[in-house]
Amino acid sequence: MKSFAVRGGFVVKGPRDVVRDQYVVVEGNTIREITPNLPEGITEVLGGPADIVMPGFVNTHTHAAMTLFRGYADDLPLMTWLQDYIFPAEARFVDREFVYLGSLLAAWEMTRSGTTAFCDGYFFEDQVGRAAREVGIRAWLGEGILQFPSPSLQDPARTIDHSRRFIGRWLDDPLVRPTVFPHAVYTCTPELLKQAYALAEEFDLVFQIHLSETASEVQQAREQLGMTPVRFLDSLGCLSQRTLAAHCVHLDEEEIALLAQRGVSVAHNAESNMKLASGIAPVPAMLAAGVNVTIGTDGCASNNNLDMIGELSTAAKLHKVSSMDPTVLDECTALALGTENAAKALRFNGGRLEPGRPADLISLDGRAPNLVPMFNPVSHIVYAANGSNVKDVVIDGKIVVKDFASLTVDEEALIRECRAICKRIGRG
Repeated sequence: MKSFAVRGGFVVKGPRDVVRDQYVVVEGNTIREITPNLPEGITEVLGGPADIVMPGFVNTHTHAAMTLFRGYADDLPLMTWLQDYIFPAEARFVDREFVYLGSLLAAWEMTRSGTTAFCDGYFFEDQVGRAAREVGIRAWLGEGILQFPSPSLQDPARTIDHSRRFIGRWLDDPLVRPTVFPHAVYTCTPELLKQAYALAEEFDLVFQIHLSETASEVQQAREQLGMTPVRFLDSLGCLSQRTLAAHCVHLDEEEIALLAQRGVSVAHNAESNMKLASGIAPVPAMLAAGVNVTIGTDGCASNNNLDMIGELSTAAKLHKVSSMDPTVLDECTALALGTENAAKALRFNGGRLEPGRPADLISLDGRAPNLVPMFNPVSHIVYAANGSNVKDVVIDGKIVVKDFASLTVDEEALIRECRAICKRIGRG
């Protein structure tokens, strides 16, 4: 069984657990030990004496293939962006090749910037799984469940069976895990939402859904359903510890308490919400109530990147200025959103560096000018670093990025193929 080590001048085992000058020893696909001395017999050492070694980031909400729509339709409100630009473009251009290449591009971008796991919902999700396996990144994937035809399924009456068959193909994969993904309350009938949740219960899976993203979504639900999206999902029995709700921007105090009571996890997407002017999610209030808040980037059509370090930094600063309180969402809390909280939401034993846990870890170049001097490594991760500082990436015990170079991606070939698709879309 192969063993190697990752050396750090600072090893961030968790947001509030940092040790100096240690080696993280990887054996097989787990962490064997964290020790100040390099064990005998280990000849391969990543990282370095000035570097930060930490858990890999877990992106709890994205649409990987939408990297190929990066910059396609900017500076628009959500519903205009979706209905007038994204939905028509998806109907015209999204196919298996599009999803596969877009997901390869996303997995390359995510691993190069320190993400070791992501939660995705889109179409042709088998192709996302294929790309994730090739690059070597963990993925939680959900085939989109909708009440109308989608690029991957023209007959919406078959959408639950379509998702069921997708689940069956990935249940035993060690790196790719299926989820159930009804898009939203406004794109699924009540019966479809109940069937989707029952499917998640049947296979004991994460149930992910967009929820209360915009004020107009909430108002529409009040008019058509007689209650808010959160209360409506609860009335259907769809809120529980398996529920991962993306956005949750427009909530009242009772809804926040309800999410906490039901054990729901929330994927906060600060940059996407800012760019689409959807609003500012009440993250401090959710955390105070005991909601498990995590971080997602959303897709590249509305962000427009997958850099989790930048996302954490934006979230931390956004909530300080929106509350006019610099103590809100401190660096340790912010880091937890993208690591241990996120792992908990996906029901995964990662997010921390400890013996016996999965070997998903990264190193940041401590010699980079923006990381010198280093008084507080956690502060640097949140407020000073960026994705280009990621030096090494290990996922499931395998080295995916070494000394800034991707080991699992044919970068030049991928760039050529993605540019070819861009030209095809540009002629549309």
